[in-house]
Amino acid sequence: MTENKKNEASSRRSGFITLVGRPNVGKSSIINALLREKVAAVSSKPQTTRRSVRCILSTDEYQMVIVDTPGLHEPRHELGEFMMREAESAMERVDAICFVTEAGKRMGAEEDEIARRIARLGIPVALIVNKVDRLRDKEDFWRYLGDITDILKPAALVPLSAKEGINLDVLRHELSRLLPEGDFIYPEDVLMDTTERFLAEEIIREKIFELTEQEVPHSVAVVVEEFKSPDEYPELKRMEIRANIIVERAGQKGIVIGERGAKLKSIGTDSRLEMERRFGYPIFLQLWVKVKPGWRKSKLEMERVGYTRG
Repeated sequence: MTENKKNEASSRRSGFITLVGRPNVGKSSIINALLREKVAAVSSKPQTTRRSVRCILSTDEYQMVIVDTPGLHEPRHELGEFMMREAESAMERVDAICFVTEAGKRMGAEEDEIARRIARLGIPVALIVNKVDRLRDKEDFWRYLGDITDILKPAALVPLSAKEGINLDVLRHELSRLLPEGDFIYPEDVLMDTTERFLAEEIIREKIFELTEQEVPHSVAVVVEEFKSPDEYPELKRMEIRANIIVERAGQKGIVIGERGAKLKSIGTDSRLEMERRFGYPIFLQLWVKVKPGWRKSKLEMERVGYTRG
């Protein structure tokens, strides 16, 4: 390595930062806004994120590997237990933690307990207060924080609106300061550490969240059974993807399919258009809806639909 490259590497910073917090505080929206690219599934419904996903923000000076985690909540079934293991595991293997809260929401006992668990880890913490654009009175920002700053003793406190783009540059700067010195972990053009198959499953599931109501989104899993890309099969002129949508009850299957298949067609069309934008190929997408009663409560069924610990 030349002297110039040695100096460049020593001046760079890189590391892992995880976002944690209650469901629906906007963690995935913050990641998408930081990267200026949609990489994480987002919906207005809580618990959209189920698995930890690594997203990579690279600049000339630093590389930030951001770990999006499921919202911390009291688990009610095996899927909930899996999501909590994902979130807790992500907190133990990072260089810094972002604790995300929602502006205007008073901190309660559950948030205090999460904060105490984070503080015990001894890892630098940035306290991010999202959705500040909703505050009518700026004094409310401090009023609702309660004792959480005393518990966390954060290295950074950033009022933020991922939706309106408020203080995103401030957040990038504050997080970069928490990274250790070191060369980059990933190539600079990589945005996500995941497979296209996984991304296809997440896109389909996100569209189901957007287009269905009631309890259906939280009872759904998506499993891509076939994924053929022209990169691997040069004879193909388009991607061919076949996926199963798993639900728990026959009534949910009817809701996902819709009258005369209209809902399923909308889910397929929206999913296909986003995949084509992401993957850069025309896509032939087939979706099938299958009923697996109580799959969220069964460890065996969880593994069959892809929710396994590595």
